[in-house]
Amino acid sequence: MTAHLDDNAPVREIEAGTAPTRFARGWHCLGLSESFKDGKPHSVHAFGTKLVVFADSKGELNILDAYCRHMGGDLSQGEIKGDSVACPFHDWRWNGKGRCTDIPYARRVPPVAKTRAWHTLDQDGLLFVYHDQEGNPPPPAIAPPRIPGATSAEWTDWKGFKQTVVHTNVRELIDNNVDMAHFFYVHGSFPTYFRNIFEGHVAAQYMSGVAREDVRPRARDGQPQLIGNSSIAAYYGPSFMIDELTYHYEGFDVESVLLNCHYPIDANSFVLTYGVIVKNSEHFDAAAAEQMAENMCAFITKGFEQDVEIWRNKTRIENPLLCEQDGAVYQQRRWYEQFYVDVADIAPDMVDRFEYELDTTRPVESWRREVADNLARRS
Repeated sequence: MTAHLDDNAPVREIEAGTAPTRFARGWHCLGLSESFKDGKPHSVHAFGTKLVVFADSKGELNILDAYCRHMGGDLSQGEIKGDSVACPFHDWRWNGKGRCTDIPYARRVPPVAKTRAWHTLDQDGLLFVYHDQEGNPPPPAIAPPRIPGATSAEWTDWKGFKQTVVHTNVRELIDNNVDMAHFFYVHGSFPTYFRNIFEGHVAAQYMSGVAREDVRPRARDGQPQLIGNSSIAAYYGPSFMIDELTYHYEGFDVESVLLNCHYPIDANSFVLTYGVIVKNSEHFDAAAAEQMAENMCAFITKGFEQDVEIWRNKTRIENPLLCEQDGAVYQQRRWYEQFYVDVADIAPDMVDRFEYELDTTRPVESWRREVADNLARRS
């Protein structure tokens, strides 16, 4: 195809814009819930502040503002005493509802002694915290869905569960949900089908692909060859993605779930969290499933590291210059905007159903040629 260029066209300038000053409304996953149930308080830097996470005597997880309302001591450096977290400064004790329950040296607790308690959810082995700039409680309709297999004996436990700090705004991560081409150029996969559906608080990506013969690892003796994959990946709210990912091998499939989520530290950094569970199969025993989950997470870790390297070196761009095979970038950003405005200001075009399927004919033709050329150069 010959491009007709207009030498007189004005130079396209990048509009960088600025990151929002508020944080997204919705449920955010902080990690594996068991990691917070060791009888100690834990600090979490999120939403431009510091939180303390602790479990009470029943094992129920609580999240409070970390700084004591008395004299500013850091509760995450204190101790758990009974069902409260005790400040290391003066031993003021705060329960999971944010009430001061005891001041050992005082005759009584001031009736106004209350700190901020955050809404929490312990589900599928994961701890969630709810953030809302307006202070509203979480609507039941937007609760994170249960994850298939997360509590089933037919699936592995979470494997390779990792967290890494990324120094950029969280929207860079969200943009990947509509970016088909980067899967080929950055991750070495080969999309052949790509579709997005946005509706309400959910943004879904449907993708199928084949393994790139020029970059995929060779099958070892007795090991099956990877043929391709298919996935249904959806953001449920601004930060929690469940990817139902199936890998197609010669003779059988492997079902897995990839967790991809994050929470903001501040406007220009976030914590990226991911992990994998794999379904047991008649084609391999439980130990093989465990090993496959570990191997998959190592592969997925490499993919996220590739993304992070791109984000580390790119600039923020509000007005990306797109071609027709670039997908619904602007539409998804409009969907994403609903989490950064007051509930009363959510516009219909942020939440109305929107569907877009990319025509993969041209990309597939181009990518097949590139793969063939790479293989020919090796022979």
